[in-house]
Amino acid sequence: MPFVKNQHWVFRVTEFIKIQLLILQIIVSIGLFIFSDRNNWFWLILIFQIILIIYNIYLLARFTKFYKREKKIMTDSQSFKVISANIYQFNTQFKKFKEFIRIEKPDFFVTIESNKDWELEMRSLESDYPYTEKITLENTYGMHFYAKIPFQEIKTHYFIANDIPSIEAHFKTKNGEGFVVFCVHPPPPSPTEEETSKERDGDLMCIAKRVKEIKKPTLVVGDFNTVSWSRIADLFRKNSGLIDGRNGRGILASYHAKYWFFRAPLDLVFHSTSIIIKELRLLGYIGSDHFPICCVFNISSSVINNIIETTTKEEDKETAELIYNGKKENSNNRSK
Repeated sequence: MPFVKNQHWVFRVTEFIKIQLLILQIIVSIGLFIFSDRNNWFWLILIFQIILIIYNIYLLARFTKFYKREKKIMTDSQSFKVISANIYQFNTQFKKFKEFIRIEKPDFFVTIESNKDWELEMRSLESDYPYTEKITLENTYGMHFYAKIPFQEIKTHYFIANDIPSIEAHFKTKNGEGFVVFCVHPPPPSPTEEETSKERDGDLMCIAKRVKEIKKPTLVVGDFNTVSWSRIADLFRKNSGLIDGRNGRGILASYHAKYWFFRAPLDLVFHSTSIIIKELRLLGYIGSDHFPICCVFNISSSVINNIIETTTKEEDKETAELIYNGKKENSNNRSK
């Protein structure tokens, strides 16, 4: 089903459960040998399952420790720690989250799905994080960004809809090197939210195009509502010219925090070739349906042996169509 380019949630949600499907395919293949007769159906199903197992292992292999990470020339430049946390709007464990931030001490953090209640509760953190961008919404798409160092520039984008924000924050290191932290949260295709992935796909393609224009080291973090091995994540990577931070570091399944058997890596990190990821990990439970993701990085002036794929003409056409369809889509599922 993931091979089908139809944007209905029925086809797109199947991308999320790749690991679970791989496990089931292995179980089915073993079960065939134990319980099935060696007839034509046996060999047909077995061959089909083996092909899918090999394909899925191929897709997931780049997230293992055996996969070669990008090679970089290390520098002594300033390190930064950023945390992206989908806090779940209806989560009321405010004290737990604030204590979590005080323990982790990030340089920047973004809260996703934060509403007015969360904004009021997080004011006690503003003595340590005086530089803020607050987009307070009650539709589960609120976003609040907090920083210890001043912004050089900050923008809030509404690429697809006027209630789906993303944040573009520009900073400088002590050495005067400019960099950007981009925070995203497009809507997911699901039976309880958006019927299709049109808005999600269009939003991610707009963000990728914007990142390509910036011409600065850029880190993109947030709840992408897709997985690293999906078609849309692949197009995002090619259009933006960024690297998937999970390469060689593990799958790091961030959702669903309460149901281990349904976990998938929806909170992603992409970065420019001139950014070194020193550490990428999931953090502890904060009362949300997502685990926060933590990234420690610094800026490198020299990069070697990075192969950045670019889009083909066919993919450029597909990207333009995704943006057009995303902007044209009119959702009735989000309360303003």
